[in-house]
Amino acid sequence: MITAFHSILFSEDAVATREFFRDVIGLPHVDAGGGWLIFKTGVSEMGIHPARDADGKLYEHQAQYAVSFMCDDIEATIAELKAKGVEFRGDVITEEYGLVATMVVPGAGHINVYQPLHPLAHDL
Repeated sequence: MITAFHSILFSEDAVATREFFRDVIGLPHVDAGGGWLIFKTGVSEMGIHPARDADGKLYEHQAQYAVSFMCDDIEATIAELKAKGVEFRGDVITEEYGLVATMVVPGAGHINVYQPLHPLAHDL
């Protein structure tokens, strides 16, 4: 049956984005040929969120998906990434599901990093 969850991140500068995840974030990877890196992202979870709020109003996001990195200690993670030159947009915010920071990814916009406040499914 299903053996893994494969995510795709589209980038305006795929080389810079791959270098960021390889050299700065330090994700293990394989080269599928010609520098096309595929990264091991570790354990994963998938949450299904409604597209509309309780009043039926469509949320203001256009994507039908979102990718986030989870961590155990948001402040320590941010400090480690900033020491490697990673930029963040704004401060850590508290959401119902966790403590969230927005990391700037070269060529690919931004990705949230969060310390979950919800029960974890990836340990099941």
